[in-house]
Amino acid sequence: MKQQVYIPSDSKRLEGELTIPKHAAGIVLFAHGSGSSRFSPRNQFVAAALHESEVGTLVFDLLTRDEAQDRENVFDIDFLAHRLCDATRWLRQKEDTRDYSFGYFGASTGAAAALMAAAQDPAIRAVVSRGGRPDLAIRYLAGVQVPTLLIVGGNDSGVIELNQASYRILRCEKSFRIVPGATHLFEEPGTLEQVAELAADWFIRHFEAPAADRVAHKPIIYSDREAAGRMLARRLMSHAHTDVVVLGIPRGGVPVARQVADALCAPLDVIVVRKLGAPYQPELGIGAVVDGNHPSTIFNRDVIDHLDVSDQYIQGEIARQLEEVRRREAAYRGGRAKLPLAGKTAIVVDDGIATGSSVRAALRGVRRQKPERLILAIPVAPAESLEALRGEADEIVCLGTPENFFAVGQFYRDFSQVSDAEVKEILAREQTVEARV
Repeated sequence: MKQQVYIPSDSKRLEGELTIPKHAAGIVLFAHGSGSSRFSPRNQFVAAALHESEVGTLVFDLLTRDEAQDRENVFDIDFLAHRLCDATRWLRQKEDTRDYSFGYFGASTGAAAALMAAAQDPAIRAVVSRGGRPDLAIRYLAGVQVPTLLIVGGNDSGVIELNQASYRILRCEKSFRIVPGATHLFEEPGTLEQVAELAADWFIRHFEAPAADRVAHKPIIYSDREAAGRMLARRLMSHAHTDVVVLGIPRGGVPVARQVADALCAPLDVIVVRKLGAPYQPELGIGAVVDGNHPSTIFNRDVIDHLDVSDQYIQGEIARQLEEVRRREAAYRGGRAKLPLAGKTAIVVDDGIATGSSVRAALRGVRRQKPERLILAIPVAPAESLEALRGEADEIVCLGTPENFFAVGQFYRDFSQVSDAEVKEILAREQTVEARV
């Protein structure tokens, strides 16, 4: 959906362009220092990149044409922030936009206005500054609670130092990125593309699930694994068409991973994990093992000590499960070699996490294959399980962390068992598409 809009603020009507992709994860409001966002080619470029990542935008003029002629208005941060707050309020009052999450993308003095507005509105999900002057909002920086990304050109001397000083004051989740070779306007080839990629990743990471998939404040209930995979893919679109490999954890994680791989135009493979069963109680896990060629084992020491499980039994169980890992890997791939991960971005996908021991083993097995970046992506998990996995992945993408968590299946209407045959079929179909291998 794309439409021209007029936003009331004081006695003025601010002109803008509102674009909302079909599956938008949220809406980003652009705040441009000169007052006019609509005619900035850089803003239009970044906005188009956000649309491709399923992020909506409101590119609008903070100042009218007459107001922009007065340079004092361009540096009146309080006034610009007031206008930005009015635009945010207007979106929240519109029936078709009020349920979305909102973020701010600011440039030059508009970045200061975005930070000042965010300090007054902690419901804003994320702020990105491109070549901005956050120092002009210095009295508000310590009060910003919103995750903030500062992007500066490597050749933008003076502005780098101002952003570094502002970064030290910020107390929120934050990141400072320098684009090598870029000057203040990011006119050098490829530099604005880097800005767009960084911004899209930041916004998608911090936006909530789309309103259409939420039921008030209740946990998300997915119709099936495919639906969960499509929603998860929207949070990962910044990795589309990059050097990425998607790895599903069989069996339930593979249908989810397939949707992610399809959306990202990425190859799909599996990382096979097997639970180590307790003596006489095979359903009770004493640990997990992964990857027959590069074994990685996780132990649940509390259970092992409680049951007084012998080392001899543990080594025997590891050998048995490694044999099963090798058998399943060969069967799932149908004789095809596993996809190389060295130097690539590896995205490990499952249908959900309960305790996290199997996922931990999977992540360690993938890490041994030396990917450049390791991402864990899951539709649902307990917050404490995610926290325990923070050090195992470079990034964790999770759509929901409900409080009353008993089992992964409670968050799916259809959680029927996935068969080995289905896993084989998915991998055979995906890996024979040569354009994606």
